[in-house]
Formats: sequence, structure tokens, C-alpha cells
Amino acid sequence: MEQQYILDAIDAALEAGRKILTIYDDPTSDFEIERKADNSPLTIADRKAHETIVEVLSRLPYPILSEEGKHLPYAERRAWRTLWVVDPLDGTKEFIKRNGEFTVNIALVTDSVPVMGVIYLPVKKILYFAEEKLGAYKLTDISERGGLSLDRLMAMATRLPDKVGHDKFVVVASRSHLTAETEAYIDKIRQAHPDVELVSSGSSIKICLVAEGKADVYPRFAPTMEWDTAAGHAIARAAGMEVYQAETDEPLHYNKEDLLNPWFIVEPKHEPLK
Repeated sequence: MEQQYILDAIDAALEAGRKILTIYDDPTSDFEIERKADNSPLTIADRKAHETIVEVLSRLPYPILSEEGKHLPYAERRAWRTLWVVDPLDGTKEFIKRNGEFTVNIALVTDSVPVMGVIYLPVKKILYFAEEKLGAYKLTDISERGGLSLDRLMAMATRLPDKVGHDKFVVVASRSHLTAETEAYIDKIRQAHPDVELVSSGSSIKICLVAEGKADVYPRFAPTMEWDTAAGHAIARAAGMEVYQAETDEPLHYNKEDLLNPWFIVEPKHEPLK
């Protein structure tokens, strides 16, 4: 059933991307930056993207949990077996820096598992989309769907992971949140892989790099929220990867009472550690 909604999610992400770019590309824009309760930035682009996505997804049967929307109490959310989890503009700090490393994230979650995901990079015009039964895909140079069917989009796209290899062991890390714990984890990897290459990136692009096969692992030992990871997690799962909790080696769960994620590691799927 989820497959019929992936085109709606793609349309919502592409339209949100266009709205973001009208603000991003305006040299006179100050982005109307505000500070949220946790001191993270919020811009007019975050709000416009949220409005655009909600307008599309509200036509569909499932409730929406968006970073920029109203967060209902768990007593109500716990009854949501299936829901949309949305970050209208992931990487607001990168947006403000104008480095292009920000994304639009839309995921469909069922029974706490992300089963479908769409991630769009407006500046680079790159679209990642995935559904657990269809697989994961990357499409370049796209800014609108133009009425193309899902089969046509899949035919035009690259199936993930891309089998193009790389010589070194690649670790992808946050551009804005590289913690001491992450550096210690990377040092541990170097004991087994002296030729480690560290790639820094912003937003959910980091999960996509592992799903794509361009990176081997992404450790995140810093705070994230469910909307930061849900779409990337869906793409990773459909590409044969997983997003494991660092302490328990279980996958991340969604629509929890506390929407804060535990620390996690994105890597190829493996048998649970005993």
C-alpha cells in the first residue's frame, strides 16, 4: 500500500525544494532567522517548506509528525500505527552558511519502522527515494517530476547501493557536530583500517552516502531527532544497510514517547551482536 504514496512524497519534496531555493537564491534575503527553544536556528525557508509538504501529505490518510509542526502528546501519537515523519529543511545551519548541504526529508513509518523514504537536495538537484520492497534509488538533475510514473523514475535512476568501489575505508561524519566520542570511534576503526578516509557532510546526506556505497560507516554520537533520520533510515534499509543504536545494536525506532534518537551507527546489515 505504501508504494502508491511514494510519488506524492516525491512531489512534496520537490515542491518544498523549489520553495527553499527561491529564498536561498535571493541575495537580499536574511532568511528571517529565529531561535527555537533548543537554540537551533529556524528560517523562513523551514516554515515555507513545512507548509508545502503538509499541503500535499494532508490529502493522504496518515497523520504527520514534522519538525516544524505541532508535536502532539504521546498519549495521542501512540495510536498512530502509520505516520509521516518529516524534516522540511534538514541542515538549517548548512542552509544559513549557503554551502548547499541541506535536504528535504520525508518518511513513512509503520509499526515504528521506516518503510519508505524520500530525500531531496535542492541545490544539487539530487533525489533519493526508497520503499522497502522496491529498493533504493538515486536520481540526478531533477527539479520536478513532470508526470513521470514511478516505473519511469526507477528506470532513470541508479539502484543503490551503487557497486562502484572505493580504495580506502570511508567514514562519513557530521560537518557541524563532530564530537570527541565520534573521533574516538574513528581512531578505533583506524586500528583495523589504517587507510581510513574521513568525509564530512551536512544533514541526512551522510546516511545517503552509506546507502549509496560511497561510505562504509557513519557514526553519530551526538543528538538527533526522529525526523533527522527517518527518511535516510528508510533509504538505508532498502539498500541493504541499517541504522543501529550504538549501545544495543538494535535498529532505531520511531514515534517514541521521547522523539530524541539514541546515538547510532549506519553500516551494512549484520546479525545482532550477542
